[in-house]
Amino acid sequence: MMIPIYRITPLIQLMPFMLATLLCYSSAAMAGDDAQKQQYNIPAQPLADALRTFSEKSGLQLLYDANLAAGKRSAALRGAYLPQEALGRLLAQSGLEYRIKGSNMATLVKPNVADNHLIPVADTPEPQSNGGEGQVMPKVMVEADADNPYDDPTWQIDPYNRDYVLPKATAGTKTNTPIMETPLNVQVISKQVLKDQQVISLDKALRNVSGVNTYNKAGNLATGELAGQISLRGFPTQTIFRNGFRMDKNGSGQQFANVESVEVLKGPAAILYGRVEPGGMVNIVTKQPRATPYYSFNQQFGSYDLYRTSIDATGPLTKGDTLQYRVNASFQSNNSFRDLVSGEDVFFAPILKWNISPKTQATLEMEYNRSLTNQDAQILPFNDETNHLTELSRSRNLGGRNPIETENIFVGFNWSHQFNYDWSIKHQVAFRRQDSVFNLDEIPFQLLGDTLNGSSSRGIATADTYATNLDLTGHFNTWGLKHTLLLGGDYYRFDTSSDTRFADTSNSFSNPVRPALVTGGHFRSTNTQNTDNYGLYLQDQIKLPYDVHVTGGLRYQYVHSTTGGVENTSQTDDAVTPRVGILWQPKKWLSLYSNYAENFGANTGAFSFGGKDLVGNDLPGKPLPPESAQQWEIGAKTELFDGRLRATLAYYDLTKQNVATSDFTPGHSCFGGGVGSCSIAVGEVRSRGPELDIQGEILPGWNVIATYANQDVRVTKSTNAGTSGSLSGFEEGNRLQFVPRNTGSVWTTYEVQQGDLKGFQIGGGVNLQDSVVNADNTFKSPGFALVGLMTGYSFDFGKQARVNLQLNIDNLLDKSYISNASPSRYDPINDFDYNIGYVTFSTPRTFMGSINVEY
Repeated sequence: MMIPIYRITPLIQLMPFMLATLLCYSSAAMAGDDAQKQQYNIPAQPLADALRTFSEKSGLQLLYDANLAAGKRSAALRGAYLPQEALGRLLAQSGLEYRIKGSNMATLVKPNVADNHLIPVADTPEPQSNGGEGQVMPKVMVEADADNPYDDPTWQIDPYNRDYVLPKATAGTKTNTPIMETPLNVQVISKQVLKDQQVISLDKALRNVSGVNTYNKAGNLATGELAGQISLRGFPTQTIFRNGFRMDKNGSGQQFANVESVEVLKGPAAILYGRVEPGGMVNIVTKQPRATPYYSFNQQFGSYDLYRTSIDATGPLTKGDTLQYRVNASFQSNNSFRDLVSGEDVFFAPILKWNISPKTQATLEMEYNRSLTNQDAQILPFNDETNHLTELSRSRNLGGRNPIETENIFVGFNWSHQFNYDWSIKHQVAFRRQDSVFNLDEIPFQLLGDTLNGSSSRGIATADTYATNLDLTGHFNTWGLKHTLLLGGDYYRFDTSSDTRFADTSNSFSNPVRPALVTGGHFRSTNTQNTDNYGLYLQDQIKLPYDVHVTGGLRYQYVHSTTGGVENTSQTDDAVTPRVGILWQPKKWLSLYSNYAENFGANTGAFSFGGKDLVGNDLPGKPLPPESAQQWEIGAKTELFDGRLRATLAYYDLTKQNVATSDFTPGHSCFGGGVGSCSIAVGEVRSRGPELDIQGEILPGWNVIATYANQDVRVTKSTNAGTSGSLSGFEEGNRLQFVPRNTGSVWTTYEVQQGDLKGFQIGGGVNLQDSVVNADNTFKSPGFALVGLMTGYSFDFGKQARVNLQLNIDNLLDKSYISNASPSRYDPINDFDYNIGYVTFSTPRTFMGSINVEY
């Protein structure tokens, strides 16, 4: 059940007090060290320039021969450090060492192992005191955190990391393998990209990856289906993952207050994640607690009364780092360019991490999200004879207000243990509940003259997810071959239920009233579905001589589902899905790879003809067998400028079988629905084409993202060919609906590194796609190109704080267009005219400003 608003309001009011208490406690615990630390934000650049900036900031005088710094680059330095610690990190890639001379002076020299006073800076020194001539710093070993592969204590997840390129990802292998050593197409959208573009929704983040499209569609809340939809390599999905945890019926809805990065694995992912669409999977990586205190406050404001406040706080709760916390929270309210559409969102995500020992960690986390939205039926009048949509103002809403209240609660617990240097185990248990209360006043489906006929629906829907997985990871050698072995198992249960009351509505097209008049047709529908998924998987990553990497594995999946509603049905399926890949790295900066993978998907909601009883009534339909898919892929990856710029070029060929297609056999009907209401699993869809992804830093301060995909996604097998009156449009040779053939994007930013304009940033980009077609390929929506700009200015405020001012403009040229048009045509079987078309309107030019303070 939903939590009433009067119970949520006190929680919102207490959030600042709770956060302040945590901040004060952690600040007091760390006061001794923090008083001497300073905040640094020095990007990777020529070493001499970086040392000059460091000296000005820290007050530490540096003495060195200018020839020592010639031709060398510094490592990036962002975060709060003691001066000696900061200098050590700055020099980590230079091969130089430093010696403290007095309290405010240091000399830089070449390594000299005979001199015990020289400091091995490559070992990331950590000072024990604040001064002392000739002080020797102890060696510190930095190891990966066994608790969570997403919580790697390296620069990759540092809050001040401004890199566009991240070297590792977990989505492809679950082992945090470097992307250059993974024979898969994995792309990562870093938090700096999310900041530069002011991303607050998943669809905007995914513009930065080739072969991924997002669009709106009419959702079905009775089944838990949401309106936002993601398409990967042409195949739509409403499943995303959160740190590897599956979230079904999620669409493109995702709060971004606690998002660290977004990973996209292209191609079949069934070996590690079970039943998913074969185009790929999206994994949201969330922020984790840190031992170094960090606090951030961000206020955003934009067009259509958008206001969004978010906070981020993390640090230790004890003197050491035994107990760490992180709290992310946000509140957003907004209107829309569309009439009768507005929104409000409350998000709160606390995490507590316990470092039980250097080898054992445990993490407890929670998310609470409550949102008030509207189902926006974006509709235009349609003339079937002329195949033409009548243009209206994009702000005009032909439907009702249609409010929806959604509440999401997530609770997760995971622990890990490092047995030794080679073997570790990790276990995760999670629960997620999604409750929806919807009161859809009017969804039009027919226009006759000046009369809009539609339907209303009111009800509740609940979706519960229970999941657990156990992974054992080991490293060992056999006959000179280096293995990374992953052995795991998972269980996942997904339960949905809904109770909906429907009615017919009528309204005037030229002079509508709200709410619409209810004309009758009352009926009630209840539905339940329970799905149990069991999986066992094995994966071995082998490093061979001559820099050859081979990855292979398989998964056994067992699925049992039951459905209750009009008919009670049950279905059991199982499958073995393999994946194998090979990668050759002839140079450190070049990787050539190829892979083959199979997929195991679902065919839920589709039934085949079950026969007739003795009096001619339909017998219960039979569930269709599961979908399957196979993919071949070949590609190349390259990293330039010491890994700061990465590019991936790939070509794939993906075929999906057992796609449900309508059964138009005379006399075949399911649940009394008439001809075409049954399905048969003989459909086949093929997707293939090249993809290009480029991201990273070209010069100090100059970042770029460029993507391109050419997707040929077509129906290659169907029973609908030549069928008179076919409504599904699933015919051989047809393009899949709403999948553009060509898509591309370019985004670039530049930040001034020194001088009077230091900290000034400017950037912009273009997103473009060509035309798309509807299901039966009879209506084409034109392509578009959207231009965006951004500018910002960052500066230090005192010794600890940094302030960032930013302004983004989307659709700079205010392009007006419609996309993903799907007209409802004349139905010859039921002799029914609709005269409307569902579309997606372009969002007008919008502005978003922000003020961010972090320290």
